[in-house]
Amino acid sequence: MENAMRKPRILVLAGSTRKDSIHRKLARLTVDALQAAGIDATFADLHDYPMPLYDGDLEAEQGIPPTAKALKELARRSDGFAIASPEYNGSFPAVLKNAIDWISRPEPGDRPLEVFRGKAAAILSGSPGPGGGRRVLKQLRELLEMIGMTVIPQELSIARANDALDAAGRLVRPEDLAGLTALARALAGALAPKQEAAA
Repeated sequence: MENAMRKPRILVLAGSTRKDSIHRKLARLTVDALQAAGIDATFADLHDYPMPLYDGDLEAEQGIPPTAKALKELARRSDGFAIASPEYNGSFPAVLKNAIDWISRPEPGDRPLEVFRGKAAAILSGSPGPGGGRRVLKQLRELLEMIGMTVIPQELSIARANDALDAAGRLVRPEDLAGLTALARALAGALAPKQEAAA
């Protein structure tokens, strides 16, 4: 009964650790939009979870790094993900892929890809140019689906992103605000059947 009554939980990630990153700001705005849509959303800043590049020998010798274990536990407790990723040379950043690689590693008792499989995800990106990060969204969708997630059809692409936020980190264009609200509601809608099944 308690599980049926709780709000869905979404883990929000940004594919950048830069202090003034647009995508860290977008991730925080995504938390607000998801909470307004009735979701319990948490932003996990990858800056706070530093981890070495994935290395099978390192894992064999030392196990999964403590920061990766902590992030993995947040992922395990979540019902889905929202990821705001910049486009680096047409793809997603290494820091994001590395985090996914580490937390995908099974521990004793885990099923393969346990923290991802069967969960829902929403993706968004922005770029200074007119493309709005559409190329990274395509690749990120493929990656997340390959590890067993269901990426909702709706996505958010913000062109000319340097002009999209004010000094306080808020979206200023009505179309971007509407797009973020629609994305949050779509993710909430994708999670609703699971909550009803739990009830």
